Amino acid sequence: MNIYASARRRTAALIGLVLAGALALAGCAATAEEPTSEEDASAAAAEWPRVFENADGTTTEIPAQPERILSTAVSVTGTLLAIDAPVVASGSQVGGVWFDQWAYIADERDVANLWSVGEFDLEAVMANEPDLIVVATSGRDALTDQVADLQSIAPTIVVDYGAQTWQDLAVELGEATGLEAEAEDTIADFDALVSETADTITVPDGTANVISFNGPGQDNPIARAGGSHADLLESLGFTVEDPDPAWHTQAQERADFVWATYENLLQLTSETTFILSADDETATGFADDPVLANVPSVAAGQVYGLGLNSFRMDLYSSTEIVEHVRDLFS
Repeated sequence: MNIYASARRRTAALIGLVLAGALALAGCAATAEEPTSEEDASAAAAEWPRVFENADGTTTEIPAQPERILSTAVSVTGTLLAIDAPVVASGSQVGGVWFDQWAYIADERDVANLWSVGEFDLEAVMANEPDLIVVATSGRDALTDQVADLQSIAPTIVVDYGAQTWQDLAVELGEATGLEAEAEDTIADFDALVSETADTITVPDGTANVISFNGPGQDNPIARAGGSHADLLESLGFTVEDPDPAWHTQAQERADFVWATYENLLQLTSETTFILSADDETATGFADDPVLANVPSVAAGQVYGLGLNSFRMDLYSSTEIVEHVRDLFS
């Protein structure tokens, strides 16, 4: 989804009600003067309340700019941190830990660790006194069944991080939190890094694929063209091989990955392979598999890790991917 299209869609849903008349009068009376601090405050206040369109089709009114945000979804928290949202508490991943790519930031900002993915504690939510709660509709950290309980504590918005890029999510969260400028700046800085890196690397000939390699007897997800991983690599100059959707073993088709059997890996044609959730050392599990010896990328000696944190795409993990690709091919 185009981020600016998303922004326009969301912006159309925002309602500015309070002090709109006062702001208009101030503009007429002070045409040749700089805005005063009081006028700035009035302009900011005029943007609230806002109505947020939730991913489940409902809407949520946010009465004022949030100052204490609680994220029940660890997969969303990284993007909130990236736009400097005031996150006071968050759910965590399995084992009760943060994602490595932004753990130090969460610690620096004293983000309270609520629970491990799959758990829920309404009293912990209340204890952190949030003025905005963020819930995800997809992934293991989804808590859609608890939205009614959460709404009794604070305005609760519902997002679907699985159906959009982290940039789209950043724009959406920026609008919900009044941090549109921060979201735009974050995306612009990342785009600049991607552009600079694309100019400095030499992309290998042929196509590339991205595999979450689990070995024999397991499904081995392969990134699809148009998915987040493929989009990022293509923005760096790679052409990504799109796996055959007929290989998919799951009941529901996905736009981002094909769950392929181990045997179907033999049909891949790319000269370069990136392994998800792996560094270059652990990626050798794919390169050294004797059954895969004739796969073109293995034969060419061009199998690389995409990074230990590359599975969950956010600003921090995406930056790690770009920097690693730059190190490999510049």
